Amino acid sequence: MNNDAISTALTAIRNANTRKKATIRIPATKMTARIVQISAEEGFLKSAVKQRDNGKEFPDVSLRYLGKKKDPHIAVIKRISKPGLRVYSDHREIPKILGGMGIATSPTSHGLLTDREARHKKIGGEISCHIW
Repeated sequence: MNNDAISTALTAIRNANTRKKATIRIPATKMTARIVQISAEEGFLKSAVKQRDNGKEFPDVSLRYLGKKKDPHIAVIKRISKPGLRVYSDHREIPKILGGMGIATSPTSHGLLTDREARHKKIGGEISCHIW
């Protein structure tokens, strides 16, 4: 049994990117659904649609590729704060990923925010993952 739903979702997206799959279905939690929604809003994923199957919700994630060779749009998707080692950051110390080309997600008291939103609202917190 896997207790870390975020790393399971990120690994599923990473593996599907490597296999050049068009869509994948990941187990839904509030956190994974929000990470997928933020990634779609930032343009790393095509879309994320919630589906219901046997009373459970699953986000169906459509992946984005570049060109005819289907080069993955997401180069790296990485879990930073893990259950065994939590990583926290003040709003002034939140890292800029590739000079602002990537995103870092941060669960805060105001919900899951990107690095830009957290800096703008001056809210620090745990750094859950980097995407670029």
